[in-house]
Amino acid sequence: MNWSGLSFDWNQARAFLVTAETGSFSAAARALHMTQPTLGRQVAGLEQALDIVLFERIGRKLELTPAGREMLEHVRAMGDGAMKASLTASGRAQSVTGDVCVSVTDIFAIYTMPAIVAELRRIAPQVRIRVLASNALSDLQRREADIAVRHVAPTQPDLIARKVRESTGHLYASRSYLTKFGPIRTPDDVRTADFIGIGTEDEMLRFMQEWGLPITADNIRAVGDSGGAGWEMARQGLGLVPMSVDLARYYPDMEMVLPDLPHVPVPYWLTVHRELHSSKRIRLVFDHLVAVLGRKELPGPGM
Repeated sequence: MNWSGLSFDWNQARAFLVTAETGSFSAAARALHMTQPTLGRQVAGLEQALDIVLFERIGRKLELTPAGREMLEHVRAMGDGAMKASLTASGRAQSVTGDVCVSVTDIFAIYTMPAIVAELRRIAPQVRIRVLASNALSDLQRREADIAVRHVAPTQPDLIARKVRESTGHLYASRSYLTKFGPIRTPDDVRTADFIGIGTEDEMLRFMQEWGLPITADNIRAVGDSGGAGWEMARQGLGLVPMSVDLARYYPDMEMVLPDLPHVPVPYWLTVHRELHSSKRIRLVFDHLVAVLGRKELPGPGM
């Protein structure tokens, strides 16, 4: 190995990694507890050292360049290695063993948790993750789970809660359905459209009407309590379905319908009981979930 060629500055690489994951210099600076100018200088220093441009501004958004996207793959691996080295140095990688139960929605369990479990397996291979996939709110106080990822804030006073992400929900349909049904340009155009319900029929109908869509129970052609099943039915051309952009971005066969509709807020809350302060394995998984949910894009299918 050419040891003299290893002139990489990890602080600069970390600044680049967190900026790419969070999507902005300001968010990355907050995550790393530093000022935005300091973080900007570290990213600029990495660009200068490598003689490449990592980011470009498109309007108000910060986007990775092709070189930046390629670099991100390598720096993510460095981040995993740094985390594992830190755990080993503190004795945690070997001493942290046992199960951690994470309660998530079925959508999150199907499409996001596999990548998170794979990352945790690399970081702390002796921790076993139990995934509780349920759209009902798990009772952490009764130890139904150790950690919960939910879209509503908890109400129990004895739990630790942290809002870690704010996404948006939209209306989607497959290209095949839109080809068959015809263009949908205004809310009035959905009066005869087919909808896939997630939850109960009454909940779905109330949600859609409050969203400004003039539909009735006759529009809801299939309904169930599984978000994953609803999404797959919509992908197969059975109707329109609401979904978060975090998942929909991975499916080019699905198109956003009525993009001018008000965006539905989709917050992500991490909730854990107070054993977080005394359990190393729960703390490790909780911290990793905070990092993953703070990324610009959640890991998705095939990642």
